[in-house]
Amino acid sequence: MADLHAQPRPAAGPSRIFLVAAEESGDRLGAALMRALRRASAKPIQFAGVGGRAMTAEGLTSLYPIGDMAFMGITAVLQRAPTIWRRIRVTADAVNAAPPDVLVIIDSPDFTHRVARQVRAARPAIPIVDYVSPSVWAWRPGRAREMRSYVDHVLALLPFEPAAHARLGGPPCSYVGHPVVEEAGTLRPNDEEARRRQSSPPLLLVLPGSRTVEIRRHSDPFEAAIKLVAAKCGPLELVLPTVAHRYDQVKDATARWEIVPRILVDPADRRAAFRNARAALASSGTVTLELALAGVPAVVAYKRSLLEYLIFRPLIRVPSIVLANLVLGENVMPELVQHQATPERLAAALAPLLADTPERQMQTSAFARLDAIMDIGGRAPSDKAAEIVLDVARRGRDRTSGNNQ
Repeated sequence: MADLHAQPRPAAGPSRIFLVAAEESGDRLGAALMRALRRASAKPIQFAGVGGRAMTAEGLTSLYPIGDMAFMGITAVLQRAPTIWRRIRVTADAVNAAPPDVLVIIDSPDFTHRVARQVRAARPAIPIVDYVSPSVWAWRPGRAREMRSYVDHVLALLPFEPAAHARLGGPPCSYVGHPVVEEAGTLRPNDEEARRRQSSPPLLLVLPGSRTVEIRRHSDPFEAAIKLVAAKCGPLELVLPTVAHRYDQVKDATARWEIVPRILVDPADRRAAFRNARAALASSGTVTLELALAGVPAVVAYKRSLLEYLIFRPLIRVPSIVLANLVLGENVMPELVQHQATPERLAAALAPLLADTPERQMQTSAFARLDAIMDIGGRAPSDKAAEIVLDVARRGRDRTSGNNQ
């Protein structure tokens, strides 16, 4: 029996790919994927969907701007709920109105997975690829099995995620690699930069986070901890890389620090700082993996609102919230969460990393294993991802054609 939802297109026509990214990190992934898809496809590709500046630069006309979608916290989500639901519906309707060869949802699972569910209910023949697995291995593991009903393939950024999906009954999942592995060479020092790492005063990276709420919550305890470290270890040079649109907030937050950091917004300057840094004080996030790839020992802190902490902490099922620790399989970077992230504890963990100590050596030795674990030096993650997306699209077209013969 023919599939009434299927709308086959002529084989000679261009491939139609609909992408949905709701935040800047997903937008960067989407842009790299678009470039890789063009390289890998023997046919022209028509892109449609939702994205930001990076995807727009690659030729996507976004259904709406995503700049105001970068929010976090329960209160912010509740305040924006009407807008969020309206955009979920608008996005799904656009997919259903002009069915693509494949729908690629990129990260932001609270948003993109709702789009995918609505599309699967209305147009079950449209293949759906999820680029960036939700953290089913960390909390709410039942999501993995639920995803089987509306996701055909998961593209994993972390090497342990395919095994996690297999264990939890999730969809087919392939490790393609984290985008930071493509930057590994630009994060690692040459001989001169390696000497700077050992020279005085030590260069300390300060990384309070890229979101407004993270900067606000981490600035005071970070500054107090740095003062304690300087009093114990001597002068420090502080460098604080951030994104351009957070410059004013970071400048205001650090203007009264006793040691005022040099604020960097240029990506090249940021990478240079990673190559020269002796150690780092960082908020939890992808940056911990960048630090590990750069060989920069770090102390990691994270503070949320009390309500969010009380709700989410009992649900966490992993031994660490630090991405680098999870990839390495051991807690090498000290992590201080919520009430533990006091200036005194942060300083006590950070000070040993500025000298040639067992604490520092433990981290740098562990970092040396990352190349093998993450397949650094192999094919680019975006190229691996593009190959799978095109294969899923091809199999979807073949299945649709078969149903209509």
